[in-house]
Amino acid sequence: MKSTVEHLSPTRVRINVEVPFDELKSNFDRAYRKLAKQVRIPGFRPGKAPARVLESRIGRAPVLDEVIQEAIPAKYLEAVNSGEVRTLGRPDFEVTKIEDGETLAFTAEVDVRPEITVPAFGELSVSVDDQPVTDEDVDKQLDELRARFGTLAGVQRPAQSGDFVIVDLSATVDGEEVEEARTSGLSYEIGSGQLVEGIDDALVGASEGETKTFTTTLVAGEHTGRDADVSVVLNTVKERQLPELDDEFAQLASEFDTLDELKADLQTRLGRVKKMQQGVQARDKVLEALLETTEVPLPEAIVQGEIDARKHDAVHAFEHDEKRFADWLAEQGQTQEEFDEELRKAAEQAVKTQLVLDSIADAEQLSVTDAELTERIIYQAQRFGISPDEYVQRAQQSGQLGAIFADVRRGKALASVVRQATVTDESGAKLDLDELFGESKQDDAEQE
Repeated sequence: MKSTVEHLSPTRVRINVEVPFDELKSNFDRAYRKLAKQVRIPGFRPGKAPARVLESRIGRAPVLDEVIQEAIPAKYLEAVNSGEVRTLGRPDFEVTKIEDGETLAFTAEVDVRPEITVPAFGELSVSVDDQPVTDEDVDKQLDELRARFGTLAGVQRPAQSGDFVIVDLSATVDGEEVEEARTSGLSYEIGSGQLVEGIDDALVGASEGETKTFTTTLVAGEHTGRDADVSVVLNTVKERQLPELDDEFAQLASEFDTLDELKADLQTRLGRVKKMQQGVQARDKVLEALLETTEVPLPEAIVQGEIDARKHDAVHAFEHDEKRFADWLAEQGQTQEEFDEELRKAAEQAVKTQLVLDSIADAEQLSVTDAELTERIIYQAQRFGISPDEYVQRAQQSGQLGAIFADVRRGKALASVVRQATVTDESGAKLDLDELFGESKQDDAEQE
């Protein structure tokens, strides 16, 4: 087999392949066996007719078609693997020559990863916000801890934000009741924002037994994106009573004997959280700086695929009803053209990010261990509230395991860039990246 590569643009190539018929013998054997099972020839059992007899019955063309359909994808992959081409997406095939018994020639046009020149990572410099732990931060944590150990008591007054209430809900759209919106005896904390928009304003100031109505836009179900008239009946009102903030509470809520010890521990924990927030900000800002200083030709077909996937996800919430989606956009004060423009920008940024990080991962020969892949799978499974085994099964069925692997590898590439960049806080002090991200595997190897 011979193959050559023509560069049509920085992101697209044409691969020319010529295959001698001698290399297609196994393909012809499989084609004959397959076709023989589909054709009944007197005197032969299904699948047992010799090739010569089969061709005399159905002709040469069906055999060649079957061979070509099987051989071209396989020979294309062989040509790609034997060269330095890093393909993206699906190729467009064209048969250019068939000399029966001699040569099969075809071309494959396909997007490829462009050559990318990245800046010296040590020249990247970003600044992140200071993240001091304040007394207010500690007090907020204490209040949240007290709330966990609080008790609810009924009150004889109008409801206010922070109260816990029992309500009955119903809704109508254009006068027709929405069955999935009807519920009774529902417990809700006013101000938590966990129910439909507008319910908090309706409940504040209401008394037990009172019915309030308001209009809201439904965000789920058959009527997603449409306005609904909601009726809420307030059955009971309870307020949360918090325990006193003292040593006794510290012993109840923690392993510490005194309130001061509990506060000190909260401050230490908050300090670690603040450091993590700095790390996330550093990662995002370094990535932004990296992309701003890196020129990347974008494969249009790959960008369009990203656009189509994102648009599919957006319209999926409206059961792929384009009109309902357009109505929702109008309610958000956005035109279809504005949405499409934002979608393209986001897709281009996503593709650019993937290409840059893949290039860095290749240059640094980064790999993904089983432990790292398992860690990501467990994390994703927890996000979706399913078991890791079920998550893996779904990923296999949807063909997403490769994407998970690629995301982990890109994360490692970005971490490598961040470690080499200069990251300072608002006061100009250089941050300890090992403290933010932990020591790198390379550092560990050097210490050994």
